[in-house]
Amino acid sequence: MPVRNLLARAPWWLIAIAAAYLYVFPYFPKIRSANELPRVYLTQAMANEHTFQIDTGVNRWGATVDVSPAFGHLYSNKAPGSSMLAVPAYEAVKLVAGEPGLAASLWLCRFVAGMVPTLLFLWLLWGFLARFAPDPGVRRLVLVGYALGSMAMTYSVLFFSHQLGAVCVGSSWILAIEVTERKRGVLAMGAAGALAGAALLVDYQAVFGAVPVAVLVIVRIRSWPRAEIAKLLGAAALGAAIPIGILLTYHTLAFGRPFRTGYDASTTFANFHQQGFLGITKLRWEAFWGSMLQPDNGLITLMPWVLVAGPGAVTLFKKGERGVVATAVAAIVIYVLFISSINFWRGGWGVGPRYITAMLPFTLPLVAAQLQAWKPRPIVLGIAASTIVVAVVIYCVSTVTFPYWPDNLKNPLVEVSFRMLGDDLVVPSLGSALGITGVLGVLPYFAICAGSLGVALYRAAHWRGLAIALAIGAAILVGYALLPQASLQQTEHVYERVRFFVGDL
Repeated sequence: MPVRNLLARAPWWLIAIAAAYLYVFPYFPKIRSANELPRVYLTQAMANEHTFQIDTGVNRWGATVDVSPAFGHLYSNKAPGSSMLAVPAYEAVKLVAGEPGLAASLWLCRFVAGMVPTLLFLWLLWGFLARFAPDPGVRRLVLVGYALGSMAMTYSVLFFSHQLGAVCVGSSWILAIEVTERKRGVLAMGAAGALAGAALLVDYQAVFGAVPVAVLVIVRIRSWPRAEIAKLLGAAALGAAIPIGILLTYHTLAFGRPFRTGYDASTTFANFHQQGFLGITKLRWEAFWGSMLQPDNGLITLMPWVLVAGPGAVTLFKKGERGVVATAVAAIVIYVLFISSINFWRGGWGVGPRYITAMLPFTLPLVAAQLQAWKPRPIVLGIAASTIVVAVVIYCVSTVTFPYWPDNLKNPLVEVSFRMLGDDLVVPSLGSALGITGVLGVLPYFAICAGSLGVALYRAAHWRGLAIALAIGAAILVGYALLPQASLQQTEHVYERVRFFVGDL
């Protein structure tokens, strides 16, 4: 094939997203990240000492709050899957270049267990969403919105495992659907089961999305020949048993019992972790409001494009995609109930309700179908696409400034992110590695993000829709800037604390 044809067919949208992920390195050693350090320490312990005990990491690099003492040793209180996934890459780097330091280890873990899985998942989604949005421009817009304008952005470039869990359960869903439609065979069903089990291994709550997926499979194949049903369910069960067996073995070796998690052994925040199952106790209006609509943390406020999933569900249902709609809606309901009923629903500093990151893939077919339905109406499509503009600005700006919004501010987009840009404070990046500091060093990053969004908007809605989306998106962001903020004293106190964590970038 001629080089020109290869370049024309290259997935430039995916390459641009990869460039955005790789360009920045949000790293603040002083913050002592409670989510990332225990995971990195576990990767180092498994590679260097062939143990799950992270005593060496704690002694060498410093303590962090999310560790669990057990039998005289320290362990990560997280699900171990993301740390395990990073071990082969860590071993390879160690073999070639010697043992990497803490910062290099963290970047490596983020790359292997965050960025790469998300990029592969986006490619899988590209093919899957074609049935709901045949127009490539619409699909591209949906995927750019998801990759750069949601928690997928934050937790692909950080080592939190929420996005890895989303990738596992979302991929399991896609494979399971295609098996029940006889597009794939028994091996794919085994892979779907393995991915569902891996969701539990990497991020406990990610497995909730596998429940409606399992129901969908059983309902769809219930009239198939019994031998075929047994073969498919057996393959799925065998696939799931492998990662689940690894998890139960880890629990037993680290904490003494197969069903005793690191959270059960945790002493920090034990009053939250040790109530109910994964902290689930009772439904709370405060948790629902804070996770869905609150300006500093709400899913709908920070990612308003998810609202398009509502009419999208109706559109898909009318088109006969009832199984897809039922599974997606069930997963959404499960995760909304989950985040509304756990006592530690805010989960500390972050950009959005991170515990329901695994819900987002289930919204994408609904969003894609509705944007496709609005394709002949550029004005309507432009209005809808303005919600993607808002989300991309919020997540691209927060990622390049401080993707750990403090939980005691009312409007951290303004009080932290925009203010840091004004103060010329941004995260380490390829630009700063080349000696170009401050905002000037991340201008290529902003160009990549803006270019990806602009091209996606134009291809989906053309010039009129693009102009409408940008104008309304800008107006919404101005409105966000006018939302109430914390008291001046509180804002200054928190911002000074952020400045301390940022240090001399």
